[in-house]
Amino acid sequence: MKIEPIAFFRSPFTSKFGIPRQSGIVSELRGRICFVPEYANGDALRGLEDYDYLWLLWGFSANVDAEKHATVRPPLLGGNERMGVWATRSPFRPNNLGLSSVRIAAVDQKTPAIEVLGADLMDGTPIYDIKPYLPYVDSHPEARGGFTDQHQWRQLRVVLPDELRSALSAEDATALEKTLALDPRPHYHADESRLYGMPFKGWDIAFRVSQGVLYVEKWVRMQP
Repeated sequence: MKIEPIAFFRSPFTSKFGIPRQSGIVSELRGRICFVPEYANGDALRGLEDYDYLWLLWGFSANVDAEKHATVRPPLLGGNERMGVWATRSPFRPNNLGLSSVRIAAVDQKTPAIEVLGADLMDGTPIYDIKPYLPYVDSHPEARGGFTDQHQWRQLRVVLPDELRSALSAEDATALEKTLALDPRPHYHADESRLYGMPFKGWDIAFRVSQGVLYVEKWVRMQP
């Protein structure tokens, strides 16, 4: 079976570094689904405004040539313990396919496009299918969650300078702060003097982490 993208995702993140590791973790993070010409038909979106969430089937386009293994090291386990790839949501999968649940912010039948919140997709990510989220079959609050039941993401305190906060919209500033609080660094990095760079919304954000606090040190406008 050969599949082709029906759309591409527009995101504040232009690289993999910094993207939330699961959809819905940063609910303020706004993105846009832009359809390719072949599927740019507003009629295909008819009725979508009656739903709150979507399932997106998409491609890990930046990992196509990466080596794949039967076991992976989930960041939630500190990157030290191996689990079977099917027991994780690792981006290093044989068919490079991702699945995300996102909240619908707006449906634009004229363009057409869909604005969503809470996505964990990089800018330019190919989307292969879109399906409505159905609470009566898709929601299982009593279900077990494997190793995620015993481990939670470590949250950092974030110091975001007022100058940077004022350069962003309130929604974008909150999304950036919550994203940084999840600690985008590889979990085996512990150098408190090291400066990390992360693109967000056209800015190159540089930060360091010391004793559980993330400090944004620099922010520079990226060249278009």
